Amino acid sequence: MVHAWKEHSREQLIDGYGRAIDRVYFELPNGVIKEFYLKREGTPVVTLALTANHEVILVKQFRPGPQRVMHELPGGGIDGEETPQEAVARELKEETGYQGNVEYVGVVYECGYADKWRYCFVATACEEVAPQNFDQHEFIEREIVSLDTLRTYMRNGDLTDIDVAYLGLDYLGML
Repeated sequence: MVHAWKEHSREQLIDGYGRAIDRVYFELPNGVIKEFYLKREGTPVVTLALTANHEVILVKQFRPGPQRVMHELPGGGIDGEETPQEAVARELKEETGYQGNVEYVGVVYECGYADKWRYCFVATACEEVAPQNFDQHEFIEREIVSLDTLRTYMRNGDLTDIDVAYLGLDYLGML
């Protein structure tokens, strides 16, 4: 039977821009103490946003990890006392200028070596209501695409939030 491992010690190695790396020692089931490096981040919100015509609202921006411009679903961090639903509605409006009917879909974990999980939403019947309003460190371009184009981006690895896109499409019965 699989059980949780016992954490023996933790040391923060790096902290910056909302991310940190910790060195953590766990006792494995066989008694061996093993070192792991774990990533800590905030909990973001992400939405699959569709217009009334079932067009998908995406954003494009340069991402330092892959060192390229990537397509992404709108989303971001939760500010202060916001609920996840309030945060995703705000992020959708800031990044795209659109708002719509927002529904909670679930959560997804980033990977087995991070504490990051994301709140996943869909936003339907989205309409443009305002100009985009970026943070000072955001350089974003909005892109409206067909469902077929979204699926192409998903298959080609051109979308960063593939798991949230699949979850949203499944939730909407559009897989």
